[in-house]
Amino acid sequence: MMIGRRILILQKRSFSSVRRILCPYTSQTPNPNPSPAQASASFRSAGSHSSILHFNAPYIAVNRSFFSSHAVADLPVGGIVDVPLAQTGEGIAECELLKWFVQEGDQIEEFQPICEVQSDKATIEITSRYKGKVAQILYVPGDIVKVGETLLKIVVEEAQVSTHVSENPTPTQEGLKNIKPCDSELTKNDICEVLSTPAVRNLAKQHGVDLNDVKGTGKDGRILKEDVLQYAFQKGSIKDPSASLTSASRRQFLGGEEDNPHPSGEVLWSYEDKTVPLRGFQRKMVKSMSMAAKVPHFHYVDEINCDALVELKSSFQSTNSDPDVKHTFLPTLIKSLSMALSKYPLMNSCFNDELLEVILKGSHNIGIAMATSSGLVVPNIKNVQSLSILEITKELSRLQQLALDNKLNPADICGGTITLSNIGAIGGKFGSPLLNLPEVSIIAIGRIQKVPQFTVDGNIYPASIMTVNIGADHRVLDGATVARFCGEWKQFIEKPELLMLHMK
Repeated sequence: MMIGRRILILQKRSFSSVRRILCPYTSQTPNPNPSPAQASASFRSAGSHSSILHFNAPYIAVNRSFFSSHAVADLPVGGIVDVPLAQTGEGIAECELLKWFVQEGDQIEEFQPICEVQSDKATIEITSRYKGKVAQILYVPGDIVKVGETLLKIVVEEAQVSTHVSENPTPTQEGLKNIKPCDSELTKNDICEVLSTPAVRNLAKQHGVDLNDVKGTGKDGRILKEDVLQYAFQKGSIKDPSASLTSASRRQFLGGEEDNPHPSGEVLWSYEDKTVPLRGFQRKMVKSMSMAAKVPHFHYVDEINCDALVELKSSFQSTNSDPDVKHTFLPTLIKSLSMALSKYPLMNSCFNDELLEVILKGSHNIGIAMATSSGLVVPNIKNVQSLSILEITKELSRLQQLALDNKLNPADICGGTITLSNIGAIGGKFGSPLLNLPEVSIIAIGRIQKVPQFTVDGNIYPASIMTVNIGADHRVLDGATVARFCGEWKQFIEKPELLMLHMK
């Protein structure tokens, strides 16, 4: 009886081994319904001491799409894998390609950064899932790439291809189309219809040249910049190919640098019109401000005496022992704003115009508007109600540095509940801000300046005055609520001892 049980176990294990080992290498037609006789014949062969090659074919020829770990084992030595632009955030449909960290022919490692893209919310580095060689780059810096479109093609080894497919339990024939077999050397048709670099393809696009009509003079018929410019000169598109080549050479492929990539950049003397496409944060600003302009706004303006705030900042600086911390007025203003929001939670809310609902936000995620070379961006400091002034100072410094380096993450930008725009940092005294929807309020603060003030008995004294302008969504807020809120915030600024008294 014990011997019979051992034979049965051995038969089952052998049956499993046949499907796992032999299936990928067969080319016979699968038989999804093998007969009992065929099954028992396989068991008898497995229980014997004969070679494994004696198993019956019906079990060997199982449809390999059911065994993903070996689904591409019969491919050649390697394959070309398409690397698409993945979803970088909720609601993101496209990104601008900022720069490449690799070039065609480079050997790259797994998880190595390959490029940097910018959505309307953040700048993100794209890393490679594979180790291999860059076969083709399909876009140049400045191009708009839609989510799901192929960024580049990588030549990978067989083991990586098999591992990639094993992550999907039941791959289909359509799913295997992105993995293409290749020989040791890539032919012209494997890579593209014509051999050319992304910079050359971009140059051809600028001059309206079809690369299929251009004869390449480079190695293996590769099309060079000179070939494109010479063809454009023959067509009459340009007057001097040598001058155009010098201008085109100034564009750096890896950095994606242009003469004037943003309208806010350095203005050069020019008498010709130039069309500058809006990218990244600037494109986001167009959409958000167009929506905000449709919302009924009203503004409330007041002046705040900041004498005590100036003294408090001086005290912080004189006792500061950390060289990495720079004390400014803004962290104290942010903390006092959070204290006022605790008493007037409607100011810290969002409005859903479809359901006609107001969502009172539990966290005070205060956004700080920052002007960058890429446009206006509003990162926010999370949970200000739970932070000290020193913690706010450090977090504000971190966000400012990331914004300066164009390295803000989506988490730094999303989730804001109210926005503070410090126009005084640039020099303005007064601003009339538009809402950062779906928030219902935004505050613009001007610079602090010494102005003469009068006492009750008519005496004149100097005072440090700051003008604040609160923009509010009139569908949710009324003037009385905003005025009371501003008065609460004002007393915390003018009397910091009240701020310390009520802080938790």
